[in-house]
Amino acid sequence: MQANSASGMAVHDDCKLKFLELKAKRNFRFIVFKIDEKIQQVAIEKLGDPNETYDDFTASLPADECRYAVYDFDFTTEENCQKSKIFFVAWSPDTARVRSKMLYASSKDRFKRELDGIQIELQATDPSEMSMDIIKARAI
Repeated sequence: MQANSASGMAVHDDCKLKFLELKAKRNFRFIVFKIDEKIQQVAIEKLGDPNETYDDFTASLPADECRYAVYDFDFTTEENCQKSKIFFVAWSPDTARVRSKMLYASSKDRFKRELDGIQIELQATDPSEMSMDIIKARAI
């Protein structure tokens, strides 16, 4: 576990290990990460089974609290190729506490660097900003 001198944020080793499993073994459809503000550490809040849907993913993000998440999106190209892209979602709803939004914003780049293999980043303040249409458009 390493602390970041800039934001003082630590990243639990599990975050990287489970992300590598998602990327290499496809053990998970998504991972939701939460900052524990008391100990200034990012940890895993929820692991989504491979058979869970995008709706399951969006439902696991709290309506009024910030989170980081990764989602493994499978799709078929126009040439009929099966592909997958790993999305990093910075979820920061308008109703979240200002301090929490600032903490997530200031720690995001550092945390994202720990997860090697993210292809697309999405920032969302409400569910419409991360609809399946947007995900599909960004993936292609």
